[in-house]
Amino acid sequence: MNIPEELKYTKDHEWVKIEDGIATIGITDFAQKELGDIVYVDVDTLDEELDTEEVFGSIEAVKTVSDLFMPVAGEVIEFNETLEDQPELVNSDPYGEGWIIKVKIADTNDAKLLDVNAYKEVIGA
Repeated sequence: MNIPEELKYTKDHEWVKIEDGIATIGITDFAQKELGDIVYVDVDTLDEELDTEEVFGSIEAVKTVSDLFMPVAGEVIEFNETLEDQPELVNSDPYGEGWIIKVKIADTNDAKLLDVNAYKEVIGA
């Protein structure tokens, strides 16, 4: 299972990459494997300010639909529009082309984010 060490994680299986006050967010390799084939990614919170753990969208797989939770508070400034036509990128490249949103971070306190070792404990890896 792929769990990049340079990223931060949440107990809800989102990953976060923070650069210059902007957080790129997606779901982990573990999450996409659990969900199965992803058929649709819905984000209707573009340009909205959301708090940590608020729902920013949903992800639909053949088996189920799951909510996506904000790992950091801030304004949703970008949605990966490629996912509208190619939602399967979340399966094939969850940490690259399959990113979901970008957020302008309101608060740089990422105390609830997990490092790679803490996330491995969450998933039992």
